[in-house]
Amino acid sequence: MTRILLATATPGLEQLVKRAAATDAAVELVGVARSGKDAVRTAGRLLPDIVAMELRDDDTAETVREIMIIAPTPVVMVSYQDGSQLGAMSARALEAGALAVIPAPIASGTSLEQAAIDKFLSTIKAMAQVKVVRQWRKKTSGDLPVEGATRPVARSPVGIVAIAASTGGPAAIRSILRELPADFPAPILIVQHMSDGFIDGVAASLDATVALKVKVGVNGERLRPGTVYLAPDSHQLGVSGKSRLRVADEAPIQGFKPSGSYLFGSIARAFRAESLAVILTGMGDDGTEGLRALHVAGGKVIAQDEKSSVVFGMPKSAISAGLVDFILPVEEIARKIAALAEAD
Repeated sequence: MTRILLATATPGLEQLVKRAAATDAAVELVGVARSGKDAVRTAGRLLPDIVAMELRDDDTAETVREIMIIAPTPVVMVSYQDGSQLGAMSARALEAGALAVIPAPIASGTSLEQAAIDKFLSTIKAMAQVKVVRQWRKKTSGDLPVEGATRPVARSPVGIVAIAASTGGPAAIRSILRELPADFPAPILIVQHMSDGFIDGVAASLDATVALKVKVGVNGERLRPGTVYLAPDSHQLGVSGKSRLRVADEAPIQGFKPSGSYLFGSIARAFRAESLAVILTGMGDDGTEGLRALHVAGGKVIAQDEKSSVVFGMPKSAISAGLVDFILPVEEIARKIAALAEAD
């Protein structure tokens, strides 16, 4: 039985979730919290398996953070509005510790409705199995990324960095990017699995908080050092030769679009031994097939370790396949990226 605490002040969303939960005997809605403070208190009292929280306003991220401090519980954000209007809020909630942002189960009275309900509940049940770690209150340090000497791109042994992540990825990506300097000598391409409508907000949030330039990739644009390109919704991200970005409406790979395997395979063909891939926290095994080509081409691979991963699926798959050169906690990955990029 998966016990859900719903946090929302929107009657329409409450009714949708109640109706969805009623269709599955393995799911129980144990309570509804009407405010952020109520959600924190109720999570501590009821100890649900998961908190489904409406993505609504700027206080959402703080509520997530408090839950992870007071009563560590998997938290999934539920979008009841147009995702394009909530991107920045979703980025803050994911950074605070939410596992994912998913759309609310729609109400239409059609077979489409049942498919949406089934997807909603399957995601809820899967995320409820994630083992979360208690957070601790932190003093605001105001630290900025450390400036460091870099080399021109032509002299860098790393010509490109590619990162793939899923559940828990936004926080891991942010922690890595904030440690890299603005003059990092290679472009960085990122595939992050998430619901459609939120990637623009994630890019804007990262761009405002790290030294690197962060944007959603556009097909054909020139690759530039010190720039981070995120895969847009429902498109594959790769490269066209060594100088241009490729954003393509191509088929999913093992169900993923964007796909880490597509990205890794693409850079392997163009950059070969100058490729550096990073596989981060996430469910499943996306990325492993692409890493096979990169490994054969002589590129290097970093995997996030189990202890610092929210879900040790994607890194474990790559490690088990023998495709990884370095297994590191997330707080050490940026240092290794910089060292490889600046090595003689």
